[in-house]
Amino acid sequence: MPDLRAGERQWSVTPGCNLLDALNDAGLSVPYSCRAGSCHACLVRCTHGEPLDLLPEALNAVQREQGWRLACQCRVMDNLSVEVFDPLRDGTPARVSGCDWLSPSVLRLRLEPQRGLRYRAGQHLVLWTANGVARPYSLASLPGEDGFLEFHIDCIRPGAFADVARTLKPGDAIGLGELRGGALYYDPDWQDRPLWLFASGTGLGPLWGVLREALRQGHQAPIRLIHLAREHYLAAPLQALAARHAQLQVELMDPQAFQTALSGLRLTSRQTIALVCGAPEAVEGFSRRLFIAGLPRGQLLADVFLEKA
Repeated sequence: MPDLRAGERQWSVTPGCNLLDALNDAGLSVPYSCRAGSCHACLVRCTHGEPLDLLPEALNAVQREQGWRLACQCRVMDNLSVEVFDPLRDGTPARVSGCDWLSPSVLRLRLEPQRGLRYRAGQHLVLWTANGVARPYSLASLPGEDGFLEFHIDCIRPGAFADVARTLKPGDAIGLGELRGGALYYDPDWQDRPLWLFASGTGLGPLWGVLREALRQGHQAPIRLIHLAREHYLAAPLQALAARHAQLQVELMDPQAFQTALSGLRLTSRQTIALVCGAPEAVEGFSRRLFIAGLPRGQLLADVFLEKA
């Protein structure tokens, strides 16, 4: 049986066992959210030995060269020593600079990192609480313009991170883990192409950043933003933005009208670029309707928000 070592602890495990399960069964409390290699909360660094990695493409070449692996995607075949990701040692420390409610269920969290962080609108960042809870969230801030990192946290349901987020106050410490690309971004080459932005719930967060990036880049073609939600928590800022930019059309859609509205969607141009973000069923429904309407698949970028435990 192979031996697994983490810090000062060493124990024998069953050959082929999942590395994340082996670490957590031993009480190491490695965080995770998706178990699918997407959230990257379960990063560990292999210091001796090599696990069987079922999803090597999930990390870039530099990360792999440094020994980083996603524990949820690895199986322990031989003796292995690992270091669990430590946000104080391996990440970027940050402080809460603002914490306020945009609606009864959406919390706006603003952070100030202790050192500069280069990112683009629409990217994801793993956030670590002081008690070791880690979850990935999309950035809603605009790099180079907003002087903080902003996140929109859906607190309508209990969750390990959301429960802590409700208690945060300015000055509290937050660890910043891995910055990830995400599917959503704005390309300046799209300036003359119609841009559709569809968000459900807090999927509006990253698209709020992407929208402002498009306007900052001087997007000339029409922009249509649809927000599907019971609480349109950015209604006033969106409408103010539309009042200043003639090419921007904002539609606030109630979930009860979703299917009816979908059936009426028509493309004005096959050159349209669509960015879709939010809950799986909403992303799937909107994407399917766009494909039926004739949108080429390569012109739709989608980011699905999985429910965070």
